[in-house]
Amino acid sequence: MASKPPSGDPVQDAPQVGAPQHAAAGLPAIGHTLRVAQRQMGVARTARTLLKVNQKDGFDCPGCAWPEADKRHLAEFCENGAKAVAEEATLRRVTPAFFAAHPVSELEGRSGYWLGQQGRITEPMYLPEGAEHYEAVSWERAFAIIAEELTGLSSPDEALFYTSGRTSNEAAFLFQLFAREFGTNNLPDCSNMCHESSGSALTETLGVGKGSVSLEDLHQADLIIVAGQNPGTNHPRMLSALELAKQSGARIISVNPLPEAGLKRFKNPQTPKGMLKGAALNELFLQIRIGGDQALFRLLNRLVLETEGAVDEAFVREHTHGFEEFAAAARAADWDETLAATGLERSEIERALRMVLESERTIVCWAMGLTQHKHSVATIREVVNFLLLRGNVGRPGAGVCPVRGHSNVQGDRTMGIFERPSPAFLDALEKEFGFAPPRHHGMDVVRSIRALRDGEAKVFFAMGGNFVGATPDTEVTEAAMRRARLTVHVSTKLNRSHVVTGRRALILPTLGRSDKDVQRGGKQFVTVEDSMGLVHASRGNLPPAGGRLLSEPAIVARLARAVLGPGSRTPWEDFEHDYATIRDRIARVVPGFEDFNRRITRPGGFALPHAPRDERRFPTATGKANFTAAPVEYPELPEGRLLLQTLRSHDQYNTTIYGLDDRYRGIRGGRRVVLVHPDDARALGFEDGTYADLVSEWKDGVERRAPGFRVVHYPTARGCAAAYYPETNVLVPLDATADTSNTPASKSVVVRLEQSPSA
Repeated sequence: MASKPPSGDPVQDAPQVGAPQHAAAGLPAIGHTLRVAQRQMGVARTARTLLKVNQKDGFDCPGCAWPEADKRHLAEFCENGAKAVAEEATLRRVTPAFFAAHPVSELEGRSGYWLGQQGRITEPMYLPEGAEHYEAVSWERAFAIIAEELTGLSSPDEALFYTSGRTSNEAAFLFQLFAREFGTNNLPDCSNMCHESSGSALTETLGVGKGSVSLEDLHQADLIIVAGQNPGTNHPRMLSALELAKQSGARIISVNPLPEAGLKRFKNPQTPKGMLKGAALNELFLQIRIGGDQALFRLLNRLVLETEGAVDEAFVREHTHGFEEFAAAARAADWDETLAATGLERSEIERALRMVLESERTIVCWAMGLTQHKHSVATIREVVNFLLLRGNVGRPGAGVCPVRGHSNVQGDRTMGIFERPSPAFLDALEKEFGFAPPRHHGMDVVRSIRALRDGEAKVFFAMGGNFVGATPDTEVTEAAMRRARLTVHVSTKLNRSHVVTGRRALILPTLGRSDKDVQRGGKQFVTVEDSMGLVHASRGNLPPAGGRLLSEPAIVARLARAVLGPGSRTPWEDFEHDYATIRDRIARVVPGFEDFNRRITRPGGFALPHAPRDERRFPTATGKANFTAAPVEYPELPEGRLLLQTLRSHDQYNTTIYGLDDRYRGIRGGRRVVLVHPDDARALGFEDGTYADLVSEWKDGVERRAPGFRVVHYPTARGCAAAYYPETNVLVPLDATADTSNTPASKSVVVRLEQSPSA
């Protein structure tokens, strides 16, 4: 049984490299899962906890947002989900004694991996101005400190209220309600850094900024295109859905600069046959150059237009707008330009076209590989064009499928966590709660960093997450955070954001998904929305990590009472003690949640309405699905440079590092690696195993450097490279963002390699 945190910070700059694997999951995944879980939780707690993950009477996995089928497997979790649960349900504890033994200056030098491995935080902790150590503080004092700072601001817009996607619907609704009653729409969230480009493109083209497919649609599809996504590491349970789709006759095309083991072969650990033999998934692998996806889909659209009978003319005529302008742009697509932008062979694109034309029902899935470029919104609009051409929206087995990361990142946005709320949402909030919410737009993540940097924002409050570790331009972000008067983090475990602080800082420990939540009104549950718009309950079953933890709804409710005082007419105390009262208010404010408390009692929950999917009705400005015609863009690469994409290792979920291995890519015992095609590496003078500094080049002329990366000769696309974040976030300029969505362009960073001085 592991009850003490590990000591020492393992070396991360001497990774061992072997051959990449060609299959995902299987028996190794089971063994690794059990070792990690037992090391964190012990044998009995592992069994008791994992058997409740993603079950109808259990708790929602704190990992990815992939949905569950109505019929659940006994082990309804993946390897990385089990790691996430083990880290949350760990027996390790971070007590006041830990902080007394470790000054902030020491913790600042520790790796994110080491910080996360210390365990669950047990008490509210306060770092006074000028102090070296966090010290224990009462909840009353903590809220008084926050109230003192917030009420002393010149304007509510000097405060920033950040939200991580793991926040429940109930807590997210209360958090945005508090921020708006306080007087600001400064509600940056993790969507700003990941799928904001998807929401922007889909809202404009289809009228709903969410995916339009269900799990059943995947099983009914003829063709599934997985673009800019690595399900084997980031959404492993998606592989089961792809396997079932394949068994039902679907064909799969993967579009990615890196070959991914999970899309080559999936060894399903839930079946004996799957574990031993596995199933080949992708029928065609298009190894695209980073950022070439818009050019690929634009040319496919031209070729569909040129094929007699390929366009669903009735659908286009009855349900779409802007076809002629789009068609003119598509017909101008150039083969030579497309081959240069994508790095693909003509024969590969022609084979993909044949598969498209042979399919009556097509789904396109994507993730960060499409959303984190300057031209990401235009790329996703082109994906929508591709689907609209053949009527692949609003019918079974077809549609758009942006695959979200955090387990409730989509639900948080549905609950109103958005810096640019719609007038209709604010009208409903005003009618229900009797105050006038602010109407001017607030700040997203990038604008929030600028505001902190420039002294325009003074208080930063984070509901979960690791803002410092997740955001771009690390040196700029850290300097900006240090200018704040107060930084507050609602957290379960330590991360980098706790040691890069404002003049004063607070850590408020909270219950996790796996923790039992008992309030004055009895045992409570929360709800979440998955990546496909299904809302379901989550019930923790473990004793809390400490007697002084508060739930997220309780923290927000007490914060509101401390800051807003008796003048607020909102029943914050009722909300704290009975979450059903929160759901009653959600039902009257948020469309689709009518009769919320009754409907959520159904095992498995309920689906939110989606007009394009359900009715082929498109609530856009034109009243129809909109074709678009943006110029084709792709990153230009100067001579002697590489195009870098930041990505996760297999032992990682966002900025949470579970271990130092990425076994599918053959990396063990380290994270400072850069994956480069052997021919590119040698042309630049780097043999496999040599060390390089990564230096990004941006139009502002500022040199951003990430030192000491082992060069790994790897079969990535030519001209491209890959390395893990958050170590490479330092290379992403704050001003390098996607047009329209303002999402950091972390997937297309121009870098040069320089010999490391220590090599």
